[in-house]
Amino acid sequence: MSSGRFITFEGGEGVGKSTQARMLADVLSGRGLGVVLTREPGGTPGAESIRELLLDKRHDWDVRAEALLFAAARSDHVEHAIGPALNRGDWVVCDRFIDSSRAYQAGGDDLSDDAILSLHTIGSYALMPDVTFLLYADPEAVAARLAERDGGNSDRIGGRPAPYHARVAQRFRDLAAMDPERFVLIDASGTPEAVHERVLRAMAPLLGEGG
Repeated sequence: MSSGRFITFEGGEGVGKSTQARMLADVLSGRGLGVVLTREPGGTPGAESIRELLLDKRHDWDVRAEALLFAAARSDHVEHAIGPALNRGDWVVCDRFIDSSRAYQAGGDDLSDDAILSLHTIGSYALMPDVTFLLYADPEAVAARLAERDGGNSDRIGGRPAPYHARVAQRFRDLAAMDPERFVLIDASGTPEAVHERVLRAMAPLLGEGG
C-alpha cells in the first residue's frame, strides 16, 4: 500500500508517547523527510469527532460499541490521512494505532484479538506499522505523571481502575513478545530527552545508519 514509513508509539497512560512522537517527528523533518505527525483516536476531522464521543464520560459505551467506534475512527484516519501520506512517500509518526485496540479492548476488556483484527481488516486494509515503539515505565512514576497532567480529571478510559490498566500493560507486553521484529521496547523512565535518545538509537537501522 505504501512507499513511506509508518512508525507508531504505544504504551499505557502517562508513559510519554505524545512527547516522544513529537520529538521524533521533529528529528525526521530536520533530516528533510516528509513527515506526518498524528494520533489515535483522531487525526482527521471525522476521527476527531469520534474521539470526543469515545472519551466523553457522559457516554457509557459497552465494549463492542467501543471497539466499533475505534475501528471507525481508524478507518477514516487510514483512508484520509495515513494512507495518502504513505503513498506520497512520507513518514507517518502516530501516537497509538491498532495495538492500542488490541491491548485495551482485547486485553483490558473481553473481546478477542481475532475480533479486533477482523475489524481492522475490514476498516483499514489490515495496515500495520513498520516499527512500533512500546514505552514502559514504573507504575508509581506513571501515576505521578498522570496526577500532574490530568489533575484528577482523567478521560473516560484513562480514569478506569488500576487493575484494568494493569491488564492493558500486560497485554502490550504480550503483543511485543508475539511480534519481536516489529516491536521495540523503550524504557520511558528519566527525562524526555533521555528517552528520545533511546528512541533514536533504535531508529538507526530504519534510517540506514549503523546499529
